[in-house]
Amino acid sequence: MLRKYAYRRKLPHYQWLDKVYFVTFSTHRREVLAPKARDIVLETCLFGRGKMFQLHAAVVMPDHVHLLLTPLAEGEGLISIPEIMQAIKGTSAHRINKYLGRKGRVWQEESFDRAMREVENVRGRIEYMLGNPVRAGLVKNPLDYRWLWKE
Repeated sequence: MLRKYAYRRKLPHYQWLDKVYFVTFSTHRREVLAPKARDIVLETCLFGRGKMFQLHAAVVMPDHVHLLLTPLAEGEGLISIPEIMQAIKGTSAHRINKYLGRKGRVWQEESFDRAMREVENVRGRIEYMLGNPVRAGLVKNPLDYRWLWKE
C-alpha cells in the first residue's frame, strides 16, 4: 500500500507501508569525516531507533552513510523517510559543526532510498554494508570496523 509520496529536488521518493529501506547519503563535496564525526553520526542514527524507525543495520563510512531501516508509525501515520533523514542529517550536522567549531553544510541534500522487496534483498544489503569497510581497505574483518552496527 502506498502511504506517502514526496518529491524532493531531483529524485522521487516513494514510501510503502511495512517495508525495509536501504538509505544512502553522502557528505557535502565528499568531505572525509574525522573519527569523532563518524562517532556522532552513528550515535545519532542509534538515537532514532525505536523512536522514528527500526534500525536493522548502519555503516558510517568516511564520506557516506548506509542505513537499513523500517519507518515506524505514530499518531498521524507512518513517519516519512524525509522526516527521518532530516532528523539524522540535521542533528548530526549540528553536532559535527559544533565539534569542529565551524558552520556550514555537512551533507549533500539528496539521499538515495530503495524499498527492499524480499528477505533475500535485505540479507544482500546487510552483506553489502558489512563488506563496505573491507572493500574500502579500512579493515580486514567487517566486525573490526568501529562505525558498523547491526541488530
